[in-house]
Amino acid sequence: MEFHGKVALVTGAGSGIGKASAMMLAARGAFVGLLGRTEDELQEVLLAIQTAGGEGRVLVADISDETAMRDAVEGLWSAAGRLDMVVANAGINGTWAPIDELRPEEFDQTISVNLRGTYLTLHHAVPKLKRTGGGSIVVVSSINGTRTFTSPGATAYSATKAAQLAMVQQLALELGDDQIRINAVCPGAISTSIDDNTQIRSREDTEVPVHFSEGDIPLTGGKPGEAADVAEIIAFLVSERARHITGTPIWIDGGQSLLR
Repeated sequence: MEFHGKVALVTGAGSGIGKASAMMLAARGAFVGLLGRTEDELQEVLLAIQTAGGEGRVLVADISDETAMRDAVEGLWSAAGRLDMVVANAGINGTWAPIDELRPEEFDQTISVNLRGTYLTLHHAVPKLKRTGGGSIVVVSSINGTRTFTSPGATAYSATKAAQLAMVQQLALELGDDQIRINAVCPGAISTSIDDNTQIRSREDTEVPVHFSEGDIPLTGGKPGEAADVAEIIAFLVSERARHITGTPIWIDGGQSLLR
């Protein structure tokens, strides 16, 4: 129960890495604000947390909507009276297509959710962390845009993930005096439902053919990681055990990004 008395905000908490992180933080004693767009999914996660003896609150919001995000964070503050941990996880793969086929509105959607959404999460959460007296932020980036550039047509997605890491490193200095740490996790292939919001066009026009005889994840012979693998690192980074770590990316990919 290392997080007893602590309050966490997790975006994209209805599934995948966000769900795994929210449930792990709750299991270790945190009151968790479950933020996402799909209320039914969030209610299911909250029920699972409560069944296990934990506590939380559903916060329905589109992370790219400034008013909705402000209201959601204020709602969590009203319910819990503090904020200690933020997991900025929500995001989409969006459209992956050759740059001359990628439409402006498709590019804008990925930027709006992944980058503006991360900005709005931090914009509204940081003042609450300061009022609490400090805390920890983890931004869920990706191997794409930070160490891997071979995903065909992923220009918009990779740009947002590179920008997220830049934000983390910039803010590590800006927020240090306020006793707020901020780090990034950069997952590789993880078994989640993010592919459901991915549209890929003309892959063959941008793909560089490479043959990996034993799969492209060396540690597991090609098997993707699990959301819990990422959640474990997130739980460590928001804990006091990581008290001297800030501005740091951690790649969670079984060696995938080194090969690709």
